[in-house]
Amino acid sequence: MTPSDILARAASGRLPDWAEATDARREHMARVSALLGEWADALELPSDERLRWVSLGYLHDALRDADPESLRELVPTELAGLPDRLLHGPAAAERLRREGVQDPEFLHAAAFHTLGHPGLRRLGRALYLADFLDPGRDFLNEWRSELRNRVPSDLDGVTFEVAQARIQNLVKRRLALRPETVGFWNDLVGRG
Repeated sequence: MTPSDILARAASGRLPDWAEATDARREHMARVSALLGEWADALELPSDERLRWVSLGYLHDALRDADPESLRELVPTELAGLPDRLLHGPAAAERLRREGVQDPEFLHAAAFHTLGHPGLRRLGRALYLADFLDPGRDFLNEWRSELRNRVPSDLDGVTFEVAQARIQNLVKRRLALRPETVGFWNDLVGRG
């Protein structure tokens, strides 16, 4: 199967054979994909770019329900120390790379959609937001709905607000901030 086949199949909701995702996870992926598709349409992206966005909505969590130890063996050495719940993004990116996907922005977005990263550009930021703003998640619904509606016209502003809220939550819970997250924040404030 070619890399373009993988993306085309994913855009229609068909995951690679190596995917490990429960039915509930697949529903989340479908909502993230639909949200990315809506934003791509609102931004009037070309059809090939829209396909990238929609397929990423599915592929970002393709290994979310895999055994963390098997994922740890798959990720690059510098990310092997990530907490179990954060391994699926880098592992999915590595699996896609091994399948021949040679799209650095796409792979980077998949790898760092949970943490943020200073290297995230428009596609990566859109995924970071769609994952958090999934309408199927039940918290801060009014605020998150307002943010979802603003994304096409204010991607950077919404990214800033979401990153701020996520970092504040980590600080409140007395959890360590990963260097990637700190770098992402510093990149965002450097742009402001």
